Amino acid sequence: MLKQFGLVIAVILAIIAIRAGMHTDSFHVERSITIRASAQKTFALVNDFRNFGRWSPWESLDPKMQRTISGPTSGPGAVYEWDGNRKAGAGRMEIVEATPPARIVVRIDFLRPIASTNVIEYSFQPIGDSTKVTWAMDGPSPFISKVMQVFVSMDKMIGGDFQRGLTGLKALAEQ
Repeated sequence: MLKQFGLVIAVILAIIAIRAGMHTDSFHVERSITIRASAQKTFALVNDFRNFGRWSPWESLDPKMQRTISGPTSGPGAVYEWDGNRKAGAGRMEIVEATPPARIVVRIDFLRPIASTNVIEYSFQPIGDSTKVTWAMDGPSPFISKVMQVFVSMDKMIGGDFQRGLTGLKALAEQ
């Protein structure tokens, strides 16, 4: 009986490993929203990390989270670092490119709970008196991430957070 149980576990692990190996070596998550505000206004709200806490979907995960903003007040070189509980984790974001009022690129380094480096891109597309804002993140998928994606996709893990963040940005920009 123990032998059969071991065989079943081995087969399950083999199936998970095979399915994980079928995932791509990178991931892409993207959400968009239309905001009744100019591209300049929405761009400015994202380009300055002092505004991040006003619309970020993660700011409420840990009321005691430590936050540090350094470097220029906005644009390339601006840095936002956080260190929180196990839900918030710890990490660092740095604006590496800003093309007003169309595009912002951010390097994000997660230190915990799982160390990784990804790229975030915000794009701002004027549509009449509104702006379509797109928040995208791309990054590598090492084997452990692929195993996790057998059970839940990166899109499902963080896509809802992006949508909540964009909804918060919309409320802030439309005030």
